[in-house]
Amino acid sequence: GTRLAPKEKLDIPVLFMPDTMKMYEALVVIHVIRENGENWPCEDSAELNKDLKSVTVAENGGIQGILWIYPVHGIPEAPQQKLFPAVVRCRARQRVERRVEVLLTGVVPGATAMPAARHSAIVNTNKPANIQEEVQVTDGFSTTVEFLYELQYQSNEAKSQLGAFVGMHLIQRERDTESGIVTLIFNIVFAPNKPMRNEATLVVQCTTGGVWKFPMLFIATEPEVDDVINIEAVGLNKESIVSFKLTSQTR
Repeated sequence: GTRLAPKEKLDIPVLFMPDTMKMYEALVVIHVIRENGENWPCEDSAELNKDLKSVTVAENGGIQGILWIYPVHGIPEAPQQKLFPAVVRCRARQRVERRVEVLLTGVVPGATAMPAARHSAIVNTNKPANIQEEVQVTDGFSTTVEFLYELQYQSNEAKSQLGAFVGMHLIQRERDTESGIVTLIFNIVFAPNKPMRNEATLVVQCTTGGVWKFPMLFIATEPEVDDVINIEAVGLNKESIVSFKLTSQTR
């Protein structure tokens, strides 16, 4: 019953307020008819595809109404909390491995699942990881629930500085059947080539819907001294020369 003048704009608000961490789907459908109730004339009405969902054709061959259909996907995201970032620290030109554990709530909707991710947390165990360990699924965890994860950076510059030196792999996951909390354990490999300090965000998305974000901080400190060059004087006002080789890591 909304009347629109020619070239007039219409705002259609869409409200999304999820109660569980799963994806919701809906359609926003706008149906337009002429105010006087008459049909739009159509010369080739007989050739119109009857399966076309964007128009409704009247019996006399005219176009009775026009449809705009917009699919909407509602993906709930866990509220941002003041979590302490998981810190991965390494000296430049060295390599370190760390296990990072994250807790997800409300992953699987059901009686035992929490309605919202109010207690998502991140734990940095700071223990060397065994990269040979396989991903394990404990009893009670649905094998159909999969997770997508990635590291997001604050800028393209940070991505170029950090992206090539960080590797991440999901090595273990388990779910507590009573609380519905899912624990994911990642193996983080950090091998910087120069001192840096960059922040990143670990983004975890469940295939059934729901997004969790956890802050991370990567710190590369000054590298070890390569060598000490001793130059011994041969006398006053005389030059002493020591030669040494430098090898470039790139072209």
